[in-house]
Amino acid sequence: MYTDTEVLIIGTGFAGLGMSIRLMQEGLTNFTVLEQAGEVGGTWRDNHYPGVACDVPSHLYSYSFEQNPRWSRLFAPQREIFDYLKHCADKYGVRPHIHFHSEVVKAVFDERRGQWEVTTQAGKVYRARVLISGSGGLSRPSFPEIPGRERFAGKTVHTARWDHDYPLAGKRVAVIGTGASAIQVVPGIVDKVGHLSLFQRTPAWVLPKPNIRMDDKQQKRLAKNPWLQRAIRNGIYWFLESRALGFTGHMPGMQAKTEVQARKFLAQQVKDPVLRAKLTPNYKVGCKRMLISNSYYAALQKPNASLVTSGIREITERGIVTQDGVEHEFDAIVFATGFQAAEAVAPFELRGRNGLDLNEAWRDGAEAYKGTAVAGFPNFFLLVGPNTGLGHNSMVFMIESQLQYVLDGLKQLRARGSDSVVEVKPDVQQKYNRDLAERMSKTVWATGGCVSWYQTKSGKNTTLWPGFTFEYRLRTRKFDLENYELRKLEPRSRPREKAQPELQAPHPAE
Repeated sequence: MYTDTEVLIIGTGFAGLGMSIRLMQEGLTNFTVLEQAGEVGGTWRDNHYPGVACDVPSHLYSYSFEQNPRWSRLFAPQREIFDYLKHCADKYGVRPHIHFHSEVVKAVFDERRGQWEVTTQAGKVYRARVLISGSGGLSRPSFPEIPGRERFAGKTVHTARWDHDYPLAGKRVAVIGTGASAIQVVPGIVDKVGHLSLFQRTPAWVLPKPNIRMDDKQQKRLAKNPWLQRAIRNGIYWFLESRALGFTGHMPGMQAKTEVQARKFLAQQVKDPVLRAKLTPNYKVGCKRMLISNSYYAALQKPNASLVTSGIREITERGIVTQDGVEHEFDAIVFATGFQAAEAVAPFELRGRNGLDLNEAWRDGAEAYKGTAVAGFPNFFLLVGPNTGLGHNSMVFMIESQLQYVLDGLKQLRARGSDSVVEVKPDVQQKYNRDLAERMSKTVWATGGCVSWYQTKSGKNTTLWPGFTFEYRLRTRKFDLENYELRKLEPRSRPREKAQPELQAPHPAE
């Protein structure tokens, strides 16, 4: 038994939910959304560890078509962003299209029909003309390859899968990692635990967080004057966008200025010269993701906190053994180690034309055309695909650029009939990625002297966009059909059953 739909979207984070809303706005209502969880929200549903918040101002880290005057702070906490996404799902009427608790395990392109067959864990099969993956790059937690990790007898938890039922009071807790989640969770739990040990491989550049409180008066003012919020949004955008001048090598002096600011902040926060030296990076600002916090350095100087800089040799039943041979005993280990972003693999079995497996296509590193289309995978689009991530601005801006590109592609495909199949040309994809690699080689992400989660183990940066976001916006304004192969299904290959409804036909949810 099949469930037919014109467009099938996977995921309900900013990407998948945004795609659903944009389809609704255009009157294209014959679509279905599959969500593995029981609620929308993606990353902002799954990450709810103590202290979690956005590190991009929320007036910009939100949809341009649904600006929110009710943020309580400039950098909103997780709960507000989660509530915002639920609000968007309700306001734009996409919930009837979402099938919750529907984890995708396989998607295979049927060349005879020109359709995707998508199977869920429960065994339900959907057939769709177009498949759009909005599962994102920050959906699969990453664990470090440390010998003995499975032997630990105490509690282990990843920040992306936090267990609020576990009592932290009085516990000896290890935190592994010094990235964006670590600098939030460390201050978030240090006052609850008996002792906290942070295991640092490399320190991060940290800047102060201007987390301005937005009181009721300010919120009402923004609600009454939408133009003011747009002005604030635009100001934030261009301020953040200017940082790309330094990161991409156009104005390296900007990096030096930022480093001076970060060193000054560290000196003000940490008076102990030994600890300060341990917290001082030896790579250029921007090579790893820049972090913002007003409480991270203070948390590490609490009487019940310690910084461990000796490398980890193994994990035992009782705790962690460092390279100097010391065994540190713990009740719990927190992995603040991020996500499988650079080492991108399909979150489920995904087979395109001639049975091509996406993991095989990406064996030398993930790549796509404009981070959206992959040669060998007809009528398939990625949202937040390879090299669409950012190190300086709001991902929601990039997502909206992709939404426009895919939406225009759907319209062009529909205009050419229900028997049309579109696939990016292999040589176009190859040239696009060669140009990306050449541009990337001149950026701080390649020359900054660090190893980051932006890169694969081989050193290939498959994560970031190596330029300005407004350039990407211009490149994705229109779907460039000339760079795609457009094929018609052979008449004898078309299914004899009743043709599928057009995109605008209603599709009642089950």
